[in-house]
Amino acid sequence: MANIKSAIKRVKIAERNRLRNKAYKSTVKTLIKKCLLAVQAGDVAQGEVALRFAYSKIDKAVKRGVLHPNNGARKKARLARKLKQLEAQAQTVAPSA
Repeated sequence: MANIKSAIKRVKIAERNRLRNKAYKSTVKTLIKKCLLAVQAGDVAQGEVALRFAYSKIDKAVKRGVLHPNNGARKKARLARKLKQLEAQAQTVAPSA
């Protein structure tokens, strides 16, 4: 443990920030999982709604410095690609039915 007063304060601040960042990352992971589950179930509408929520939370995490901008962009791109694949499959199946 630190002995200097300012170092003790920094330890407290670092712990507070760590918990806040952990909560943000956990929320982002949960929203990504919801989006992927909707895609896996084949529900395009639910996937788009989940994608919108995930985008919002990822952007906020990047803005607050919890995620690196490239990391956030990569997560968003992967989600969008999964949803686009599902939409393409839905369009190819729907006209022939």
